[in-house]
Amino acid sequence: MDHLWTPWRYRYISEAKPSDGCIFCIKASEDKDAENYILYRGKLNFVLLNLFPYTAGHMMIAPYQHVPTLEQSPDAVLLEMMRLTQRAEINLRAVYQPDGLNVGLNIGASAGAGVAGHIHMHVVPRWSGDANFMSTIGETRVVPEDLGTTYQKLKKMPWKERQGKRQK
Repeated sequence: MDHLWTPWRYRYISEAKPSDGCIFCIKASEDKDAENYILYRGKLNFVLLNLFPYTAGHMMIAPYQHVPTLEQSPDAVLLEMMRLTQRAEINLRAVYQPDGLNVGLNIGASAGAGVAGHIHMHVVPRWSGDANFMSTIGETRVVPEDLGTTYQKLKKMPWKERQGKRQK
């Protein structure tokens, strides 16, 4: 077995506590945005970094409402979620200049949702070659930036939609 030493991740393992509640509901209710890596709070959704990112800049948009499916989500929640997803794309392109992005939801445990009862949109910047031998053969992810640095870069980006700038 090969080992890739990532001592900075020990903090996540050692501080992880079993939770009786939904991680998105807990984070949304706390007044600890920097600690929870919450980048922006909209009216109906919030934007936060993934604690176990696929790549640097991997973020999620989650509604405040605990809802398991798109079907059960109010239209206004979905509209704001998509607008924040668009803003996430703009901000990630400005900060990281990725070659592309993966955007999507995993609805239900069998679809891969880590938090199956609370929908959330993933926005993952991608670069040519980021799925190299480390991921495909070594089954290891290499993320070149710690979450604090990612948070500082993306926190200063504009998140509110600019009024009057949208093409009709």
